Amino acid sequence: MKKRKLYGILCLIAMLVLAGCGGGVSGTPSAISTTITSSTNTPASQPSTGKSRSNIRIVVVTHGTAADPFWSVVKRGVDDAAKEMGVKVEYRAPETFDMVKMSQLIDAVVASKPDGLVVSIPDADALRDSITKAVQAGIPVVSINSGADVSKQFGALVHIGQSEFEAGVGAGEQMKKAGVTSALCINHEVGNVGLDQRCDGFKKGLGGNVKVVGVEVSNPTDAQNKIKTAIAQNPGINGILTLGPLGSTPTLAALGSGGPNDKIKLATFDLSPDVLQAIADGKMLFAIDQQQYLQGYLPIVFLTKYAEYQVIPTGQVMTGPAFVTKENAARVIELSKQGIR
Repeated sequence: MKKRKLYGILCLIAMLVLAGCGGGVSGTPSAISTTITSSTNTPASQPSTGKSRSNIRIVVVTHGTAADPFWSVVKRGVDDAAKEMGVKVEYRAPETFDMVKMSQLIDAVVASKPDGLVVSIPDADALRDSITKAVQAGIPVVSINSGADVSKQFGALVHIGQSEFEAGVGAGEQMKKAGVTSALCINHEVGNVGLDQRCDGFKKGLGGNVKVVGVEVSNPTDAQNKIKTAIAQNPGINGILTLGPLGSTPTLAALGSGGPNDKIKLATFDLSPDVLQAIADGKMLFAIDQQQYLQGYLPIVFLTKYAEYQVIPTGQVMTGPAFVTKENAARVIELSKQGIR
């Protein structure tokens, strides 16, 4: 993200926070579910119009699973914003990458009539009806992470995230500069359109040969073996891009240390403690950071102000891509320990 754009977003957050100080969904399928409420010591603002913050309820439904460290940072942003704004926020997600269950979760939320809905859109076709029903019911919707290309079409007020295709282009360009000419793109969530866009962008940015390899990360050993097989079957590759920490962990294990694989350059999307340590140790070129803390934090702030004053940004708010390299990994590791990066 350009510094000017990031500065503008941070200024907007400051203005929104300074503008005021400040029940659950039933009948849903088995899923991750948490509720965050403000401290009793947090005063609720009393705007001249709209709702007081103590009566505002926002629900977040994402495709992020509990095993994915990426989404724990998103949830940290959600939790922090809920406490700072003094509103009630519920976070829900299917236990696995399951669009049927995610759609059911959204439908249940719509029936409960919250003051705002935050959704990721990894599969537009699967989630279209549920999201448009929310909009038709008069529920303000903000999309995050996946779905930038369909967010407006579905009726969301704003999308918060990054262009997955352009981020992939950036990854390809960086790996090309490092001498990579032929690569694997490891997809750990087959069916997630956003990840397909990352691989497509990577192909364009690299300008060389790219083979997409899908893996099932629920079985790490199988994922590692499949990556090993792909490396053996494509002896000309000299680079691998993984699309998240769930893909980078088995890839690091597959590459191991020494041997012929030490000539394969590795990079990834998104951060985790293992990814950051691999970058610091020189085992990985870089990670693309979409600053997912903001993807959790900003929609809660925006929907709170919308419930109070009917004001909200429009279009897209970009949180990435930024690059973490060996030069700045140490600082990011410290922030990662706080659950922010």
